[in-house]
This record gives sequence, C-alpha cells and structure tokens, in this order.
Amino acid sequence: MMVQIQHNVSLKPFNTFGIEVQTSAFTSIKTVSDLRELIHAGTLQSSHMFLGGGSNVLFTKDFNGLVIKNECKGIYITKEDNRHIWITAGSGEVWHDLVMFTVTRGLGGIENMSLIPGTVGAAPMQNIGAYGVELTNVFEQLTAIDLLTGEEVLFNHEMCAFGYRESVFKHQLKGKYFIADVTLRLSKYPELQINYGAIKQVLAERGIVEPTIKDISDAVIYIRQSKLPNPVVLGNAGSFFKNPEIAVEQYDELKQLYPTIPGYPTTPNKIKVPAGWLIEQCGWKGKIVGHTGAHKDQALVLVNYGGASGNEILALSKEIQQSILAKFNIAISPEVNII
Repeated sequence: MMVQIQHNVSLKPFNTFGIEVQTSAFTSIKTVSDLRELIHAGTLQSSHMFLGGGSNVLFTKDFNGLVIKNECKGIYITKEDNRHIWITAGSGEVWHDLVMFTVTRGLGGIENMSLIPGTVGAAPMQNIGAYGVELTNVFEQLTAIDLLTGEEVLFNHEMCAFGYRESVFKHQLKGKYFIADVTLRLSKYPELQINYGAIKQVLAERGIVEPTIKDISDAVIYIRQSKLPNPVVLGNAGSFFKNPEIAVEQYDELKQLYPTIPGYPTTPNKIKVPAGWLIEQCGWKGKIVGHTGAHKDQALVLVNYGGASGNEILALSKEIQQSILAKFNIAISPEVNII
C-alpha cells in the first residue's frame, strides 16, 4: 500500500478539546485515490472514523480502529455567470481559509460564517451557520465517495436534506459516504446580512454606513474573537450545544415568567432560543468544575482548563442539560460529536 498506517498514535494534537486519547491505527489521505486504496484493500471494513479539523468532536475513550485524517485540499473557481461564481473546495480545506478566499475576491454568501472552526467537509454534514446565514443558503452540490464501492456520487441540495445543524449525512447516510469536495454558489452582488447578533453594532462603532463583504467578515471575526476562546490556548470545540427550537406556545409561557428570554422565529410554529442564554440563567457561565467548565464570556462553550478527560466534560454537559430541563422544561442537545 502507498498509504502509510501508523499504530498507537496520540489524538491530542488532532482534537481542539486537547483530550489525551490514543487510536490503535492512524493515517492521512490527500486524494480520493488514497481513500480508494483503503477501500479496495478492505481497510474500512473494520472500525474507522474520519477526522477533519477535530473541532467538533469529544473523545471520551481511546479509539480502537483506524482514524483517517482528511487532508484533501484545493480551492477552484469552477463556473461563472453575470451574477454568480461557483467555487469548489476540497473537504480537507480549513473552512475559514475558504471564507477568506471568497472575501478577498468580493464574493458574498459566507462572510457571516468567518472563523467557524473545522474543515469544508464538515460544513454540509452540520449545515453550519452563524449570524443569520447557513450553508444551505449557498450550497450547490458536493461530491461523495461510497465507502463500500469507492464510487463517486453527486449530491444536489435536495438530496442533502438540510435542517438546522442537520443533514442526511448525520442520519440515514451516516458513515456510508466520504465527502470529497463541496461546491458553493457565491454572489457578485450579494444582499448583506447585518441584522443578526452584534454585527450592526460593531459596524456602527466603526463608523461604517455602507459595509462591504470584508467589513462584515471583519466584524464577525472581531465578535467571535472577543467571545470565544482560542482552542490553541484553551481547549474547546466552539458551541457545545445546539440552540433548541420550541413551540410558540411554550415560548409565550416562558416569556411571562422570564420577560428577557430571547427568541428567533424559525417557522410559523417554532421559536429558536439561544442555548447560551439558558445556560447562563442556570448559573453555569464562568463556573469551573474540576478541570472543565462553561467559559466566562460565552456559556455555550465548554472548555478544558488542562488535564480534563472527555468523560469529565461529558459529565458537565449532562449536568447542564438536566438543569435547563428542570428550570425551563427545554431539552438541549450536543452539537459536538461524542466518541
């Protein structure tokens, strides 16, 4: 085999929580041909997992199997018309690098998603989003490899079944395909989204009346850096929980008890409530429990203060879930994949 497999490798450098666990086997792939080599050798018939940026995973134990680090790179302009440009990126590209590629070329659509951690391949799996924009808004298609046959399959928007932090790849097709590349449709004349979160406030503070795509990206980067700890300095996986959606009737009832509860309509019958606000109301913000805790500036981010085990962080997450269920009768679920 051309693809080299190592044994008994520490995964601490490959997960942003900085959890010290080992995998019994480890390799990296740079091309689809590398992946097909593993498939045809029968290597994927036993336990395996793909790892991108390691920013959306919590390891609670050693992994008994093969970890495959995705290093499939490349960003290409594949099509263009008067109003749009289509860009294809390898799934191993850092997501923020793709955002910067589009921002520096004045192409709109993903600037609000600046500095989201992780790789391009994770973006459609999670239907990532931030500050009022989701991947589904710009997604065109993706190329996936069938992990049984090695055959290439094109998935259009409809086939991906996007929902809030959801896609078909997290459910019916989980573990069946490897996302090789993703194609987005970016706009030359975008409608800029500035009304979500603190973007408008930051632009006003900077005296920007007619913002550019770069202005919005810069504002988002500033907001994220001011609220979210750098995983290089403090182990974390970004937002640990999804923002829950509740029925309008329940939201109205809670509004009577908690007048300041924020909410954003997602459908005529559903309201999205910020999980960070719920966690803060239950007294977790800035609270340290052993080697872990909820961050002092953003309660939605659980952190490793050094030496925390995955199980310690998982136990904290369950305590937080239980306290929110008891206080608000709202169930919140992890956005992070727990292994």
